[in-house]
Amino acid sequence: MGAGAVALARTGVRMRATTLSDQLPSAPELRFDGAVIWITGASRGLGRGLALALAGAGAEVVLTGRSGEALRELVAAITRQGGRATAMVGSVNDPADIAAATASIERTHGRLDALINNAGISPYFTRAERLKEVELSEVLNTNLVGAFACCKAALPLLEKARAGNILNISSVHGSRSHHRLLAYSASKGGLEMVTRSLADEWADRGVRVNSLAPGYIETEMTEGLRRHDGWREELLGRIPLARFARVEEVVACAMFLVSELSTYVTGATLAVDGGWSVR
Repeated sequence: MGAGAVALARTGVRMRATTLSDQLPSAPELRFDGAVIWITGASRGLGRGLALALAGAGAEVVLTGRSGEALRELVAAITRQGGRATAMVGSVNDPADIAAATASIERTHGRLDALINNAGISPYFTRAERLKEVELSEVLNTNLVGAFACCKAALPLLEKARAGNILNISSVHGSRSHHRLLAYSASKGGLEMVTRSLADEWADRGVRVNSLAPGYIETEMTEGLRRHDGWREELLGRIPLARFARVEEVVACAMFLVSELSTYVTGATLAVDGGWSVR
């Protein structure tokens, strides 16, 4: 008898034995055999970690990014481990590059099971009054407009998969501001609203849309802050777990959101921030 049935029995409530199934379905294994997954910004950091992990779990990964050398090295690493990967140099800011990527996926696979919008930049760490409009536009165009453009371009391919899904990589700063990060925070906050809006609009097209909001990860992107004594201590002081995230910890949560373990999850933002957002 399950714990719930025991509790009911103790209160004197009678319960038919057939109310709960004796053979509950087991959770599906976290595998991606044959799934086609497009990862933007895959050449380094979290994108690289996602590519290695998903290919290792059986996915056929399509990788895009701005560094051809890094992408070639990543494809070689995946191939050596028995995985399947293809890569194309391109920017999410260039409609021609996005069109080329989706055309290649259509030609090679005929469908797309998941899109992971990981491409992102944060080149400006400056007070708001010193931030130039052109700098704000640069960050918004990559982190928000570029991600949305990839979502639109991928939609016809995702519909063909009949259970396609999108994962937008946001940030703890999508919901928590931080001084000197106005541009980045605005872009990620906007991306989370795009996530919710698309989840609502595209549910009837069989496409789930979620976002992942990591805190500070041990990657090249955060290296400068992590090496700076003052900023490192300030950041760690805001994190209840008192450490930065390892890439594999964030990858594991991303894999859950694009897997069949989360087929009833859409429009959600999963915080992977060591507790930052609870304060």
